[in-house]
Amino acid sequence: MKIAVDAMGGDHAPGEIVKGACQAAEAFPQLELILVGREREIKPFLPNGSQPGNVVIRQAEETVAMGEHPAQAVRSKKDSSIVVATRMVREKEADALVSAGSTGAQMAASLLGLGRIKGVERPAIATVMPTLEGGKLVLDVGANPDAKAEHLLQYARMGSIYAERILGLREPRVGLLNIGGEEGKGNDLTQHAYPLLKASGLNFIGNIEGRDVPYGRADVVVCDGFVGNVLLKTAEGLAGAFFEQIKEKITSSPVRKLGALMVKPGLKEIARSLDYAEYGGAPLLGVNGISIICHGSSKAKAIRNAVRVAKECVQSRFVEEISRALRPADR
Repeated sequence: MKIAVDAMGGDHAPGEIVKGACQAAEAFPQLELILVGREREIKPFLPNGSQPGNVVIRQAEETVAMGEHPAQAVRSKKDSSIVVATRMVREKEADALVSAGSTGAQMAASLLGLGRIKGVERPAIATVMPTLEGGKLVLDVGANPDAKAEHLLQYARMGSIYAERILGLREPRVGLLNIGGEEGKGNDLTQHAYPLLKASGLNFIGNIEGRDVPYGRADVVVCDGFVGNVLLKTAEGLAGAFFEQIKEKITSSPVRKLGALMVKPGLKEIARSLDYAEYGGAPLLGVNGISIICHGSSKAKAIRNAVRVAKECVQSRFVEEISRALRPADR
């Protein structure tokens, strides 16, 4: 199995990206990791100055900056690391790609380079959010700020397949993110999506509110990309602020510092469960290939886990499963 890693994408590229890819190469010796980018900038970050046996470098001279127009950059920069990595997946030189670069550029490269699965109108970014019941899937979290009811139905179908195949959740519960639990609640989008989901044959449990998400009351949370992105960023911000406040309060006096030593192991476990890096990257569901989108601030641990997610996606053949599940809708 070959995984192409965009070595030049992300806030900490190429150093942390190369480091994470090499950690993944060590953890998964059956993989071949292809670092895509400028070789002269990649090589200094290889461990001990030597290249692991299952890591190769694919030269790509250009990069796409965060501020560039995604589609224009992808079309004009044919030798950019994200375009080359995507082309490798399309041409079967790699089985999946991983990038922490511009999300817009990765989406544009995936749509233009890989295309959509037949029957999919809009791809969706699906991310695993930590909850009291373990990781649960939320989609869309940013691919499409605007959506139609039919798109939410497709998100639910794709998300259910991913949750079952990758997260190991049997008959995943699908919840429609809304402002109330009653069937008639919400805006036009959610009111039109509700009956479609109800008649879908999925394990649809109805509307759920934002406060239900952290308790894991649905395995697959469906929403448009605008709402999903706000939910994701708010959760990340709250988790960060929560731990900053805890750190400040439990170290504010000598007595509290002493008590902090006793609760430190438990706090570390909580912090680990809320750390996005533990879940790796978010797949772009609906494109005809495996494209894993990572947080722009990803460091080595996140990249290593994103490679693991890519590996699991390839092994599960969920792209083929999505294609089969949505084919009848296209007839």
